[in-house]
Amino acid sequence: MKPELVRTKLPAPSGVPGVYVGLDELIALQYTARGFSFLPRQPLSSLLSGRHASRMRGRGLDFDEIRKYLPGDDIRSIDWNVTARTGEAHTRVFTEERDRPAYLLVDQRVSMFWGTRRALKSVVAAEIAALAAWRVIGQGDRVGGLVFDDTDVAEVRPQRSQTAVLPLLRTLVTKNHALRAGSGVTSRPAMLNRILHHAVRLAHHDCMVVVISDFDGADEETEKLLRRLEQSNDAVCALVLDPSALEIPDDARMVVSDGSLQVEIEGRATKRLAAFAKGRIDRILEWPRTAGVPVLPVDTEEPVPAQLRRLLGFAPARGGQA
Repeated sequence: MKPELVRTKLPAPSGVPGVYVGLDELIALQYTARGFSFLPRQPLSSLLSGRHASRMRGRGLDFDEIRKYLPGDDIRSIDWNVTARTGEAHTRVFTEERDRPAYLLVDQRVSMFWGTRRALKSVVAAEIAALAAWRVIGQGDRVGGLVFDDTDVAEVRPQRSQTAVLPLLRTLVTKNHALRAGSGVTSRPAMLNRILHHAVRLAHHDCMVVVISDFDGADEETEKLLRRLEQSNDAVCALVLDPSALEIPDDARMVVSDGSLQVEIEGRATKRLAAFAKGRIDRILEWPRTAGVPVLPVDTEEPVPAQLRRLLGFAPARGGQA
């Protein structure tokens, strides 16, 4: 039986499309949250296939009881200690775990309030989170999250129901709408590692952890924390990219700012900036090798559902190449 879709009557979203996301838009994504999966069985073309997919735990087994052996029971489940003590064959019975919690770590810092295509990075991150949440719920698991900005984090505990997704989506919208150009908020790259430390404490074992960010502030500590998450959980990074990060002309004259100060650069300085931007992204894309965590690069240009289906191997590559 198909799960009942959540419907709610909401006012029209405020703000400019692509700049801010509306709650009704995130709810509507439940209709397109199909054709991809984070579960262990992945197509060969999925970025989660191969080494990572072979280690994804999926749902495990919980011990239920010990009872007398019955014809047809798996002899590998016989408890030989109880059998020797009682003189009768006994077997251990296991039941499948009902679910595993998923934690979505969603970045809504000022570094995400940028984009030159269809939507800002902050909007794309919210869309990825909503699609992942609907997909996880649809597969019978619990979903919660940590939605963070430059000053604090809002935690939504994992729950398992269609309506339980709404608190997470409302938190996303609240954080997203708090972003403003010229708000005076100071960018805090170190917030990324703070959130990952928090996630390490929350996700003890056999959880799915999806980190959705532009990974501003990523360093060696970030890789160590991701490696710790991956040791006992299944971690996935969704790298939100705007194409402009890789399209800086060598001869451009640019004004760059950290939110409080700004400086005009050109010539050799622009080349160094372009090299820095590319180098940072290249290092993140190396995390599957260096940290053992897969990275899904999602850009601000194309609709997110199509990108997830392609990255997870459920749709042909762009241009029709499988």
